Amino acid sequence: MTLREVADKLHLAVQCGEDKLDQVVKGGIVGDLLSDVIANSNASQVWITMQVHVNVVAVAVLKDLAGIIIVQGRKPAEETLKKAQQENVAILVSDRSAFETAGKLYELLGGST
Repeated sequence: MTLREVADKLHLAVQCGEDKLDQVVKGGIVGDLLSDVIANSNASQVWITMQVHVNVVAVAVLKDLAGIIIVQGRKPAEETLKKAQQENVAILVSDRSAFETAGKLYELLGGST
């Protein structure tokens, strides 16, 4: 499933990285502790977080993540969007909680991570 399909099916608002939406999503990770995401994420996963600061972009680049989903209707900081555009990182926003977003993503991906 592509990031575009995930965005459509979960009704996510794309904040930046439209050209990354055709990337295949191979799972997900949920977390707000950057070091935990660095230690436990894999390339092509989607990161679900409530963090909105610029450091999330660095983690996404480091781990070659498919994108970042910011939950609870939070909006990324302007500096975060600028850096994500420079680094070609997709950032999407969900009005749902991290729990609900992760559950729906898990279902979409057929229960595989």
